[in-house]
Amino acid sequence: MANRVSYKEIQLSVGDMITVHYKIKEGEKERVQLFKGVLIKIKGMDDANRMITVRKMSNDGIGVERVMPLQSSFIANITIDKASSYTKSKLYFIRDLSGQQLRNKLYSQKKATAVKNSKSSVKKVVKEQKA
Repeated sequence: MANRVSYKEIQLSVGDMITVHYKIKEGEKERVQLFKGVLIKIKGMDDANRMITVRKMSNDGIGVERVMPLQSSFIANITIDKASSYTKSKLYFIRDLSGQQLRNKLYSQKKATAVKNSKSSVKKVVKEQKA
């Protein structure tokens, strides 16, 4: 399946922290509700039936997942709050993690590569000094 999908010139990938602006009709009034969470799944082969699953943690610590079709007229906008470099296609394992564990798992990848790069540059400097 897909790890990335484009929505109105925005590239969404699994693991991103996104905010979905969802239109809700209440009687004759219509309002926009924000649903902020982690994109855990992208489903569907073509744009006509593509769906996303977003998971958020409520104030009580209860996880809420919402499945939304991307071509829905109820989606006003989608914004990316924090991009992830995670490469798995489905993130079902985050259902068992707490908020802090989730942030460490998904968004600390860039720090780990920065540490690796700094270690390799230190090794180069040491080799140059020995030579």
